[in-house]
Amino acid sequence: MYDVIVIGSGVAGSVVARKLAEEGKKHVLVLERRTHVAGNCFDKFDEDDVLVHVYGPHIFHTNDEGVYEYFSRFAKWHMFRHEVVAKVGDQLIPVPFNLNTLHMIYGKEKADALEQKLIKEYGQGSRVPIMKLMENQDQDIQEIAKYVHDNIFLKYTMKQWGQTPEEISPEVTGRVPVVISYDNGYFKDEYQGVPVGGFTLMFQKMLNHPNIEIRVGVDALEEMSFEEDGTICFEKKEFKGDVIYTGALDELFELKYGRLPYRSLDFKFEHFDKEDYQGHAVVNYTVSEDFTRITEFKYLTGQEDVKGTTIVKEYPFAYEGKEGQIPYYAILNEDNLAQYAKYVEESKKFKKFRLLGRLAEYKYYNIDAMARKALDMADEIMGEE
Repeated sequence: MYDVIVIGSGVAGSVVARKLAEEGKKHVLVLERRTHVAGNCFDKFDEDDVLVHVYGPHIFHTNDEGVYEYFSRFAKWHMFRHEVVAKVGDQLIPVPFNLNTLHMIYGKEKADALEQKLIKEYGQGSRVPIMKLMENQDQDIQEIAKYVHDNIFLKYTMKQWGQTPEEISPEVTGRVPVVISYDNGYFKDEYQGVPVGGFTLMFQKMLNHPNIEIRVGVDALEEMSFEEDGTICFEKKEFKGDVIYTGALDELFELKYGRLPYRSLDFKFEHFDKEDYQGHAVVNYTVSEDFTRITEFKYLTGQEDVKGTTIVKEYPFAYEGKEGQIPYYAILNEDNLAQYAKYVEESKKFKKFRLLGRLAEYKYYNIDAMARKALDMADEIMGEE
């Protein structure tokens, strides 16, 4: 009855399902454990009619024109350049730390001199990871590095990851640069924005195809079995089609080699009967607060006709697999990757079984990179016929 079963309806599952159904003419069944599609991109209107991102803020940004055009088939865009500020003391300073931030922190004469040193050392427009900046032996550059490290990087990183900076993967620390320019943009991509009407609406349209059947509120691991001899069964019958798995790989094998470590988030939503709360889409709290950031959604989505404003505070914690907890960020280090590799090896006994997505691949993906991977996987499957 089905050619392909896709487990999960987030970015990875939705994109690969649509392409296989539309271009590959395959009958695709999408199984989704949650009661909604769109994965962590899920958004909805709250009781005050504010469009909120239930699992934290998501912004589409890309230089991949093909991915942008693909998504644009299912959405119109509220395009905007995302800017983030951090609250340090009584100031809201642009992050990543850039030349505008530099001039806010230091007096003009000193800031001008420091700017010239940074440009000479690293080049105009460059992005220097904070850990690399700290290696510079110049006393003035050391001063900048120490300010960024202590006020923007250190405590925020420890809150977010529950680790010291030295314990964290370079892939993570590399996302915290000092930018040698006056551009306050958080991303540098050509296309930036959110779908008008929300991400959920976009993914609902993407999955609306006669060759796609969606079942929400269904745990695939209760409907399917993965046998030791490499057989995959669906509804107690052998399934010989392709299976694309976007869920947590350790759960598939019942934590045989232990639970893979993740960081999770607790979201606290609040509504205020006033037009503005913080004047910015996102404010990072990098020093003393327990939460890492506050998102004010009306500045993210471009909603202008709503009364009041809704915010969310994010509190990171260690994922333990308890009811209601969601694994968001894989903790990448040598031991954890070795543990993950054991699960990958287990999965190889299933012939037409593919891993796709943040959880299944135990890595971080932006939306555009995930979509590109899904499109390429669909091409690969269609090319095998």
